[in-house]
Amino acid sequence: MPADLRGKVALVTGVSRPGQVGPAVARGCGRAGARVVIAGRDAAALAERERELAAEGIAVAAAAGDLTTPEAARRAVAVARERFGGLDAVINVAGGLLNVAPALELGPAEFARELAANVQTTFVMCQAAIPALLERGGGAVVNFASVALRKPQSRMAAYIAAKAAVAGLTRALAREFRDRGVRVNAVAPGVVKTAANLAQLGDANVRWVELDDLVAAVLYLASDDARGVTGEVLAVTGGDV
Repeated sequence: MPADLRGKVALVTGVSRPGQVGPAVARGCGRAGARVVIAGRDAAALAERERELAAEGIAVAAAAGDLTTPEAARRAVAVARERFGGLDAVINVAGGLLNVAPALELGPAEFARELAANVQTTFVMCQAAIPALLERGGGAVVNFASVALRKPQSRMAAYIAAKAAVAGLTRALAREFRDRGVRVNAVAPGVVKTAANLAQLGDANVRWVELDDLVAAVLYLASDDARGVTGEVLAVTGGDV
């Protein structure tokens, strides 16, 4: 049975780029009945995603800004309050693999950039959003780790370190808020079949994760069906075990 988010307000980050995970998650939330706030860095691209979702009949509002900053995170939460009356779920998709290089060749700036894109975006959004969830008596946070924690690859040291930090942050927040109604979980996808990954990897021998399967896992963790689940990192591997 599909996840039911009717009556919920969901905030999804990392929604600017078409054909990627963020827009698919936002669409999934809307189709499950949620009113959706979408956030991302590129204002023009985010406005286009907003138009696309609205054309499907999804109640949607956009909040553009640099999600490594607390100001942009707070602005996104404010949009949820102003447009839809509050917030029930935050889904931190923003991030990604920025540096593919031998570990000994990574400079401090590249390492810091990877941490900012993946960990800082998640942390500042959690700081901004969890008070709004508490105002509603609780809610759900879904973060994005990576199956690379379990099956590390070479030349990805900064990314793997960042996603390990996201997993640790997820468990720490779950423990801190477990008695206040806020559940904090993460998904750990394998290689997701997006347009960008298909263009980059082509016909490589890849065990793909279907985008719909990843979205279904996210929606489950965001929904009341997962009310007994917190502090977990759910691997979505497409069978790559």
